This record gives sequence, C-alpha cells and structure tokens, in this order.
Amino acid sequence: MNWLQRLTPPGVKSIFTKKDTPDNLWVKCPKSDEMIFAADLPGLLHVTPAGHHMRIGPKLRLQYTFDDGLYEKIDIPAVAKDPLKFKDDQKYTDRLKKARAKTGDDDAMSIGVGNIRGIKTVVLVQNFAFMGGSLGMAAGEGFIKAAEYAVANTLPMVAFTAAGGARMQEGALSLMQMPRTTIAVQEMREANLPYIVVLCDPTTGGVTASYAMLGDIHLAEPGALICFAGPRVIEETIREKLPEGFQRAEYLEEHGMIDRVVARRDMRKVLGDILAVLMKQSADHAVELDPV
Repeated sequence: MNWLQRLTPPGVKSIFTKKDTPDNLWVKCPKSDEMIFAADLPGLLHVTPAGHHMRIGPKLRLQYTFDDGLYEKIDIPAVAKDPLKFKDDQKYTDRLKKARAKTGDDDAMSIGVGNIRGIKTVVLVQNFAFMGGSLGMAAGEGFIKAAEYAVANTLPMVAFTAAGGARMQEGALSLMQMPRTTIAVQEMREANLPYIVVLCDPTTGGVTASYAMLGDIHLAEPGALICFAGPRVIEETIREKLPEGFQRAEYLEEHGMIDRVVARRDMRKVLGDILAVLMKQSADHAVELDPV
C-alpha cells in the first residue's frame, strides 16, 4: 500500500472506483469503423449507418421476414450423433455442445412458416454462427424437411443461405447432402412451386455448389461474399490480384450470376412482390421500394 492509499479516508475510494463497461455495449462497423450503440441495432435491422449488413441469426431473420414477426416453427428431424466418431483437437460432440450453447439451436438450419405480405410461405434460415453454417446431415435433413412441407402444403419456399461449406467432421456423409438437397429442389420444381434463394454473407463451398444456386430467383444482401473458393485461395492459386469487389453480391449482380441485390429493409417487400407474381396471388400493402 502506498502513502496516498494510507491517507485516503474510508469510503472515498469506492466513490472513484472504475466501473466495468460491458463488452457488448458498442459495436464497430467494419465498413466505416464507426462505433454504434448496440441497443440501436434492432431498430436498424442490424444494418449500420454506413450500410454494412451485419450477420444475424435465425430468430431475427424470421422476425424481419414474416408479417408482424409472426411464424410457426417447424422442428428439424433428428440425425445420428457423431457417426464417424470424429476427433481433431477436440471431439465433434464437444463442438456441437458448444455451438448449441452459443446459438440456442440444435443445428445450423431453422424453419419457419408464416405470411410474407399475406402470402403463406416456408422460410429456411441457415445460421453461420453454428459451426460456420456448415452443411451436415442435420442441415441436409432440415432443408429436405422444409421442401417436403412446402410440397405437401402447396407453399412457396424461401431459403436464406449462409455457410462456410460442408461439415468436415461428417466426411462423405456431409457431401451426400449436396445431391439430396438438389433432389428436394427438383421436387419443388415438379410441383410447380417457387423456390427463392437469398444469399447472405457468406455463402460458400458446397452450399454454393448445390441448393444456393438452384433457385428460381436469386437475391442477395449488399456486400455478401458469394463463392465456392474464397478470394484468398484463388489469388494464391493463380498468383494474380483479383478485381475490386470480386465475389461480392454487387459484382455478381453486374455479371449476371444473381438477379438482384436487396437491402434488408426492403427484403420482405421484394419477396412479397415476387411471391405474388409466382403464386398468382395479391400481396398486401404493396409499397414503392427504397433504393439500395
């Protein structure tokens, strides 16, 4: 104890004690480096003033997509746990436990059924926060369940994709989900039901190589990374610098790979217009769209 501490009267020190600030009180915008008050983000739909679309989980995605945020949740079918008994620096079962505790979800896929501007729709959301949104058996079963529900109830389906690719801990069983989900999309097509894909940041790997690029219409959020192999891998392979914005949503729209880049604030309106045309129904409360 130094001399100043000895001379400080009792109780005075507590008045000037530094208060700990919560780590999540402020969020830094990756686009502008601006600090944003975290409590303001829900009102902004988790889009920063500079226009950066932050990654969001299934709960928020479904709330933002359905009318009044109301929907019915559909459970994902159960699958075998750790069929390959996989272990690297930790057990696969331990990774699953951590991901479930972190997200509150059983796996990377969530399904909701509700109205989008008055049109009943099945919405599938892929959660990047759950092991990078990786495509495993549970995610594959989730996609198939959503498609089967749509076909059985004559409903359109919208898939919000976000993934780092296949789940390596499930090996070939993960890769098998690519053809299985492709067949599910074909069943939607044979039933003459719309399948719309909204590509979110990031959508890569085996997901891009399967159901993410099989939609009747492809939308994307601004700035979303959409690719099979990432830009760093490509640059290291071809030993050349890639064009500015390569593999981002705006670049892909310009080159005809996706149909439209849509801001999050306009997504429900755009989906409603598209569904109204494809389902030959009238969307409620048609409004003019804001520019992206």
